[in-house]
Amino acid sequence: MNDPKYDLEERLLEYSASIVRLVEQLSNTRAGNHVAGQLLRSGTAALPNHGEAQAAESPADFIHKMKICLKELRESYRWLILIRRVPLTIAEAAVTSLINETDELIRIFVKSIQTAQR
Repeated sequence: MNDPKYDLEERLLEYSASIVRLVEQLSNTRAGNHVAGQLLRSGTAALPNHGEAQAAESPADFIHKMKICLKELRESYRWLILIRRVPLTIAEAAVTSLINETDELIRIFVKSIQTAQR
């Protein structure tokens, strides 16, 4: 059986679920609602886009879809940094954990794209 820690699809599923849980805890203000919507969109996008990459029709299509995942993760990273800076939640530990996980996922996608381009 695959170790969930090393199964990228499982890791992206848990990441998306953690994003959803964090978004539900953001402050119910204009700023909180705006950031929540943006983070919900970008933070859950890597999971389905990774599925699209797995069904890619060519190596170029695979790389393109992996780059979309990377783009969404980078956007999420910035929203998370903003949430911590303002702050928009008292769940500081959850934000820090998600920032760290986002950074790790970004590194994984960068390396995967580099490997696929060779």
